[in-house]
Amino acid sequence: MSTSRTVLRLSQSSRQFARASPFRRTIGRRYQTTEASPTAQPQSTVQRLWNSPIGVKTVHFWAPVMKWALVLAGVSDFYRPAEKLSLTQNLALTATGAIWTRWCFIIKPRNLLLAAVNFFLGCVGVVQVTRILRWQQSVKNDTISGVAQQDAEGEARTAKGIAQNPEVAAKSALQ
Repeated sequence: MSTSRTVLRLSQSSRQFARASPFRRTIGRRYQTTEASPTAQPQSTVQRLWNSPIGVKTVHFWAPVMKWALVLAGVSDFYRPAEKLSLTQNLALTATGAIWTRWCFIIKPRNLLLAAVNFFLGCVGVVQVTRILRWQQSVKNDTISGVAQQDAEGEARTAKGIAQNPEVAAKSALQ
């Protein structure tokens, strides 16, 4: 019987302590806010970009901006034939895009610009890897005689062009 009274007194005293505790009053209050205080001067867009933790004066801004060049280079490779593309290079772009897109949501400050560029880098890599693998599969299904015939036709066209205009062919060979 005394243990139940002890437990009851302990629970009542802990409730009273929690109600009187200064920690109780702070639950639900925000100490860090995104709202400007009434005495703070409103900042312009340029000032907010400049003073942001991922703003213009930090590497968190310039690294993604420069990385867009990789995405643009990958997009420009859409016009190249698949046989001239590197599978290992495009696999590296795909892996880089996938890994760093995830990492951008883990690191602090969370950098959505970097996440976006890495996502698109991964997308470009996936498209290029798909093109390369489809080309390799089509080559694998071709017969040797079919490939030889295509090569012979290409050589015949080259020879015909040289025969028709030898001066232009000589100039283009020297360049």
